[in-house]
Amino acid sequence: MNTIPQNILEILSVYISKEINENEFSVLKDWINESPENKKAFSDYILFYKKTKQILFAGNIDKDKAWQKVISQLEMPLKAQENVLALNEPKIRFLKIGSVFLKYAAVILILVSVGYFYFDKEAIALKPVLENPISQEGITLQLANGDIQVIKEDGSTQVLDANGTVVGTQKGNQLVYSNAASKDTLVYNTIKIPYGKRFELQLSDGTNVHLNAGTSLKYPVRFIKGLNRQVFLNGEAYFDVTKDPKHPFIVGSNDMNVKVLGTKFNMTSYQEDAKTYTVLVEGSVVASSKVVANEEVLLKPGNRAFFENKHLKTEAVDVRKYIAWVSGELMFIDDSFGVITNKLERKYNVDIVNNYEELNDIMITATFKEENIDQVLKTFQTYKAFNYTINNRVVTINRPQKMK
Repeated sequence: MNTIPQNILEILSVYISKEINENEFSVLKDWINESPENKKAFSDYILFYKKTKQILFAGNIDKDKAWQKVISQLEMPLKAQENVLALNEPKIRFLKIGSVFLKYAAVILILVSVGYFYFDKEAIALKPVLENPISQEGITLQLANGDIQVIKEDGSTQVLDANGTVVGTQKGNQLVYSNAASKDTLVYNTIKIPYGKRFELQLSDGTNVHLNAGTSLKYPVRFIKGLNRQVFLNGEAYFDVTKDPKHPFIVGSNDMNVKVLGTKFNMTSYQEDAKTYTVLVEGSVVASSKVVANEEVLLKPGNRAFFENKHLKTEAVDVRKYIAWVSGELMFIDDSFGVITNKLERKYNVDIVNNYEELNDIMITATFKEENIDQVLKTFQTYKAFNYTINNRVVTINRPQKMK
């Protein structure tokens, strides 16, 4: 069984807490891609975290019984419990058990216990912080001074600069920024969209941006004359860029920059998915790598730029599949169940624990719009039988009883 190095364990801890920075994320991706064993170890680590979170935080708990349940559901021997960290003691001991899951348990439970509970005599519940990094409560806007403003989708609000001047106005599901003149200083806002929601943004140059669930976008309150129009994306967004040949529009992400003058394109760059790609709808864009120096590709409408073995590649795709989300649809065309689960988690604000690994390989073609998560899962059961439960936004998928 492959052992995770200490430095990678430390990076994994910030990956789970969704506080990972660009350099740490690059190191993690390189380690994952080094070998199939590393990929398996990473998957095991994430699976253990999900199972632990699901079991320990399903409601009122007895902490000792909860840990025993973690062990049993992971199919570990009962004798392993003798060396498991003592949840009722403040000092956490690292586990010395052969199972790869138990090697990770100390790190994960430190995160879990700090993020969710302080295990004192009463096991007092604290505010969850290890859920998706975007606020569960609503759309948030971080202003230049660090203040956080909550945006209600059906409401109206104004965004003010440091001088009290209105720079943006919300109307329902869209926030529109003014193009009024300002000092030659870039001032940024960051908008964050929680799982289960979408939002629209009009930048000061008139560029329209549709933001998908689980997305954050950092952008200038006003673009400055003579400088490129640059924004920074973590998540997924559809851009309809206002033409301005003198001021190219650049979308930056962890490993890819996309440069345009005026066009429509979709960019996906969720850090937790460890992959970035861009699909061009109309116009032209240049996608450049931040992984390999001086590597770039020119996209034509209907093409997708993506990474393969750290290098940029292009391919022709069905654009509908990649922009269906803008109108609230989920469109899958020969997509694996393993890939689909990430999209379901974001759209329906759920956490999916798949205990039936054979499902990950089935290919699905389907379109959903008004269906809830229960209806979607029932549709997937027509491809391959499986059992599932939904409890407190945790979807647990298991092998059918008769197949055990």
